[in-house]
Amino acid sequence: MTGPLIVQSDRTVLLEVAHEQAEDARHDLSVFAELERAPEHVHTYRITRLGLWNARAAGHTADDMLGTLEKYSKFPVPQSVSVDIAETVARYGRIVIERDGDQLLLRGTDSSVLSEVTRAKKVGELLGVKRADDLWELLPWARGEVKQQLVKLGWPAEDHAGYTPGTPHAIDLDESDWHLRDYQQKAIDNFFEGGSGVVVLPCGAGKTLVGAGAMAAAGTTTLILVTNTVSARQWRDELLKRTSLTEDEIGEYSGSVKEVKPVTIATYQILTARRGGKYTHLSLLDALDWGLVVYDEVHLLPAPVFKLTAELQARRRLGLTATLVREDGRESDVFSLIGPKRFDAPWKEIEAQGFISPASCYEVRVDLPQEARLEYAASPDDERYRLAATAPAKLDVVKHLVARHDGEQILVIGQYLDQLDELAAVLDAPTLTGSTPVDERERLYQRFREGDLKVLVVSKVANFSVDLPEATVAIQVSGSYGSRQEEAQRLGRLLRPKKSGLPASFYTLVSRDTVDQDFAQNRQRFLAEQGYSYTILDSPVVAA
Repeated sequence: MTGPLIVQSDRTVLLEVAHEQAEDARHDLSVFAELERAPEHVHTYRITRLGLWNARAAGHTADDMLGTLEKYSKFPVPQSVSVDIAETVARYGRIVIERDGDQLLLRGTDSSVLSEVTRAKKVGELLGVKRADDLWELLPWARGEVKQQLVKLGWPAEDHAGYTPGTPHAIDLDESDWHLRDYQQKAIDNFFEGGSGVVVLPCGAGKTLVGAGAMAAAGTTTLILVTNTVSARQWRDELLKRTSLTEDEIGEYSGSVKEVKPVTIATYQILTARRGGKYTHLSLLDALDWGLVVYDEVHLLPAPVFKLTAELQARRRLGLTATLVREDGRESDVFSLIGPKRFDAPWKEIEAQGFISPASCYEVRVDLPQEARLEYAASPDDERYRLAATAPAKLDVVKHLVARHDGEQILVIGQYLDQLDELAAVLDAPTLTGSTPVDERERLYQRFREGDLKVLVVSKVANFSVDLPEATVAIQVSGSYGSRQEEAQRLGRLLRPKKSGLPASFYTLVSRDTVDQDFAQNRQRFLAEQGYSYTILDSPVVAA
């Protein structure tokens, strides 16, 4: 590494960490919330403004952050960077949303800052009467939208306007044969201390239990939004097992069932379903006086739900995720409308405590045959990834890896249905895709959990909210281009501790010198931030 350690740019700060300190730094740098590793340098990190505000919302001060920088910097931290971080952090909470009876208020701890933001057209449209230089009335429906606009202006608001308690509904945890782990209880405590927001935990670390604990602490009717029907039923089964809730108290609201009960689990798809240009199931949001809304896999929140969530600001909101990375760049809307990050536990720290399985990550590189290479070179950009991702050489590598891990529970994961069908035929294994009926999905998942089925070929429908605790091997043959969140979720399928005691092995098959390899570097970025490294293997090595 050469040149200055830290470089300042308009909206980010780049930090290089000395190699021998990098492992410790990955833990301590979590105070900065969403760190993004720059692709060219193993120990270079980008600290975003939103990351600094997330860290501030989680209770870290600018002094905490600068202390961490100084601890791990190979060279002195430039004074300009220290000032930039301190001033960026200090912006959080200079604008506050309060309540006076039924009236929402926008207050500025600095009247000049408030004057600046209220002159912005999109903020001005959300205001009522000016009460004083440091106080404006806010239109009753504008609580969420004003927070979105203020983040865009660089002045994130703290929301102190409180929440409706909802209809009381007693929920107790049944901890007769289990207990909340310390980090799970800390996540719940931080959530309620902050009011609303996001809890970030690795896959397999018990995000559902954090949700259950929050529900018990709130003691109110709860709406849970999940990615799909399989996830909805897993939530139901877990709540029946871990809490005092009975089947009569838990409803499913999905494409096939429309139940509204004190605890209702609905899918994002049904909430965003439209007929005649209108959202036909919005009545669910007001079907009961919900005191808590839980967003599972909040990083997947569909864009229409952001608008709906802007209207739910009076209800306490809990987001659960393994990563706040969004490929559409709408992390700021999660911050504004669900709430800031309230708790984040580094993956390696949870692994060290024995709560998730250790994992080894491998990138296996294969070559395109000459005829495919010529076709690849002559193809348009949108076709090149498909050609590279479905390289025939990957079939043989998958067969060798399955044989190497004979007897283990193996997931073969891909994006292209024709590739998955070919793999399923070669491996004599069932295929599970988006077109597989829900009942058949549950049957295949259950066979896999019980060990009756050793190899399962799956599409991206298995990326999220699927509990397969005994899976020890994942072989990724193709993916959603450079999606970091997908990489994290696919590794997450392997991280639950195993009864067998076997470690996890995560293989990504990549066509050398193609866009497949370029995208793979981007997909690895998130896992590198969590402390995982990839071993590069050449396909003959695997075949040996």
